[in-house]
Amino acid sequence: MDSLFQHYGYGVITFVVMLESMGLPLPAETLIISASLYCAATHHMNIGWVAVAAIIGAIIGDNIGYMIGRAVGIPLLQRYGMRIGMTPDRLLLGRFLFRRHGSEIVFFGRFIAVVRVFVALLAGANHMTWPRFLIFNAAGGICWAGGYAMLTYYLGHKIMQLSGPASVIGVIGVVAGVGGSAIFLRRNEKRLTEKAMQEARDDMSSSDKKSGTPKSQ
Repeated sequence: MDSLFQHYGYGVITFVVMLESMGLPLPAETLIISASLYCAATHHMNIGWVAVAAIIGAIIGDNIGYMIGRAVGIPLLQRYGMRIGMTPDRLLLGRFLFRRHGSEIVFFGRFIAVVRVFVALLAGANHMTWPRFLIFNAAGGICWAGGYAMLTYYLGHKIMQLSGPASVIGVIGVVAGVGGSAIFLRRNEKRLTEKAMQEARDDMSSSDKKSGTPKSQ
């Protein structure tokens, strides 16, 4: 990690976050957290510029992803989406959520790993207006990238100020808190996803009945 940041600096953060936001399954969140802890431990990088680099990557990447989604549309995503992990269920769920909660998905989708990768593509493919997308995307990018960077740095810095048993207790407390939060979010994310999937299928079934289109077998 030390070698990576010394050689590529803030650019690698912007680049990886940008690629993930465009739709590639890369560990952008892990990189932001690692860079923030690196800042707290070594002070070889400035946490403010780490946050800026991550925010820029998030906003630029999402806008490129939006343009790609707008250009290729739903039919091509249905045909080739599996190559980037966009399964039929995810595409169905994304279309349903954008019809119901477009702006909220663009903003809060930043904080859900699976959604974050595809949100820009789906926003473009579902023809969300660009000014509306830009506003909520920028707000989400600032809160997600900037928030993760600053919070991680603050916690890492505080732990490193401790000594002896207090530092061990602090590390254990942070690990337990992060782990517990991850388990809670994963369980609720799965439950909410299953609920949304069922609503999406019911919604599609209802639309087919109204339009007189027979359900595909």
